[in-house]
Amino acid sequence: MMSNLSSATEFCLLGFPGSQELHHFLFAVFFLFYLVTLMGNTVIIVIVCVDKRLQSPMYFFLGHLSALEIFVTNYIIVPMMLWGLLLPGMQTISLAACVTQLFLYLAVGTTEFALLGAMAVDRYVAVCKPLRYNVIMNSRTCIWVVIMSWMFGFLSEIWPVYATFQLTFCKSNLLDHFFCDRGQLLKLSCDDTLFTEFVLFLMAIVIIIGSLAPTIVSYTYIISTILKIPTASGRRKAFSTCASHFTFVVIGYGSCLFLFVKPKQTQAAEYNKIVSLLISVLTPFLNPFIFTLRNDKVKEALREGMKHCSQLLKD
Repeated sequence: MMSNLSSATEFCLLGFPGSQELHHFLFAVFFLFYLVTLMGNTVIIVIVCVDKRLQSPMYFFLGHLSALEIFVTNYIIVPMMLWGLLLPGMQTISLAACVTQLFLYLAVGTTEFALLGAMAVDRYVAVCKPLRYNVIMNSRTCIWVVIMSWMFGFLSEIWPVYATFQLTFCKSNLLDHFFCDRGQLLKLSCDDTLFTEFVLFLMAIVIIIGSLAPTIVSYTYIISTILKIPTASGRRKAFSTCASHFTFVVIGYGSCLFLFVKPKQTQAAEYNKIVSLLISVLTPFLNPFIFTLRNDKVKEALREGMKHCSQLLKD
């Protein structure tokens, strides 16, 4: 326990409970997920940049989404989590590193929400207004949408992180998590956090529900349009253009709604860890599979890329 007059300058991450053998097993599992995530999302970025058939707005947004997944997996959360599983004792993190990690984690997540909303609108234009698609979703529009998504993600999280670290952390410096989680930080504060938690709750509502709204509206129109297509093959083809994005939306928004949109930020640590694992490990891991296994263009580009690589190796 710490003095009531001082605030923590570093935190100890308790990480996962259990024996060292269990930690080594978890390390092996998460490291495998880490490698697959890194390779899969890198492959998506490369083929989107190289293959001319994938030079369209949907794949342009997908490339940025994969870059965000790599950012979360490779730089923000997973390396520290893996290192903590190998250490025999508790892992420490400085206050400055904790601020940086929390800000990047929230900013990248918010940027991802904005991009998912933009991708939903793109699918709406593709299905409902196909003749005007190239005019509406031109390259200039797509570039501005991506720039605004990144700016919105990073600017919108400045105040929440600033407000969190204006609190005095004097109860303890033990964080029951594998990274600097905001809910666990609020538990360590000896200040009255009720107002801060309420404002953070409202901001989470605005960001998540605000980016979900265009997705809901877009898919309402998309489903209505698809149901009007007379042939089953036509309906199947139209829905296949949206299936990958819709699947990712359900997984991404579902897990984040459980984690962030709640009046009380200081809920049970174990629940928090499980949902955080879904967001930082499982979702980035599934992203390459969701967007490739159900997409004929991407699968064809991958097959041709592998064939080209094998020919180069033979030569």
